[in-house]
Amino acid sequence: PPPRAVAAAAAGGGSTRPRLGAGKLSAGPCRRIVACLDVRANDAGDLVVTKGDQYDCREKGGGEVRNLGKPVALARRYYEEGADEVTFLNITGFRECPLTDLPMLKVLAEASRTCFVPLCVGGGIKDLVDAQGTRSSALQVADAYFRAGADKVSLGSDAAEAARAYLERGGTCDGSTSIEAISAKYGAQACVVSIDPRRVWVADAAAAEGHALADHAGPLGRGGRGPAGESLCWYECTLQGGRKGSGLDVVQVARAVEALGAGELLVNCIDCDGQHAGFDLPLMAMLKAAVSIPVIASSGAGAPEHFSEVFRSTQVEAALAASIFHRRTVAISAVKECCATAGFAVRAAATPSQEFAPPAESE
Repeated sequence: PPPRAVAAAAAGGGSTRPRLGAGKLSAGPCRRIVACLDVRANDAGDLVVTKGDQYDCREKGGGEVRNLGKPVALARRYYEEGADEVTFLNITGFRECPLTDLPMLKVLAEASRTCFVPLCVGGGIKDLVDAQGTRSSALQVADAYFRAGADKVSLGSDAAEAARAYLERGGTCDGSTSIEAISAKYGAQACVVSIDPRRVWVADAAAAEGHALADHAGPLGRGGRGPAGESLCWYECTLQGGRKGSGLDVVQVARAVEALGAGELLVNCIDCDGQHAGFDLPLMAMLKAAVSIPVIASSGAGAPEHFSEVFRSTQVEAALAASIFHRRTVAISAVKECCATAGFAVRAAATPSQEFAPPAESE
């Protein structure tokens, strides 16, 4: 396993951290609260934590990149406030070469010194050729992230293409995909697939052309409707941070990547991103019914009740948020108290060690 896995479990990433409300709960795994940091360079070239509104990370009117803080300092704060995992998403990684992205690798190395919960990193994990013509495999990119301190890596666009190839082969694994390579070396638990679906509204099932449908007129849909009043939609997996469509639906991709060796799904609904109206419950319920691996719900959290709602309504194992934690609109402790009150086992906050070195000035 990745070198930090044992230490992370012992210091709070595993089952040793105290449970809130455990006395009134049946035995079972704790629900996880994940803090996410979207990391990118601003216009001055400095790495900052930012947040998009439906994936647009600039201030309104095409202004500067939103700057919500320094990644290492925020990661440590989230660990101390009780986050069960911290996820770094290098949101320009598909345009860059992560092996030469020394600032991002340094962020991981610094964060791993003070955050003793699992660290996941995504962005640009694919076969690539850098500006000098040097070829690197997705496994080599993942190796660099693991050496820098990551416990998990998250694959995005490359995973969707791997799913397409798997389906075109008639549902057979041939060992050629990044998912298979990373899972074989580090274990399925270290290989996360991030899916960025967008709703495609249709008038009826025939218009969906065989894609898995969700009905927003049902009890989980909150009355959501398409531009022409449609209640049915399928979810297209997008590529490159929502910039391109794939033609594949989320169930196709989810089942394919599970078969290829992915150990977890991170599901970001583009339509809910930055809206703070709650997670997309029909989407999460659909995916939980389709696969047996854990699902992390992402996009849409705006209140503590949204976390307990997604756990109760869809049975996902974890839920992720970003801006509400960055801006302290919602405290991680408030989320955990809400979930415990609703009957879900959650871990208490870690006790910060006085031995931690202060984050470096370069963070």
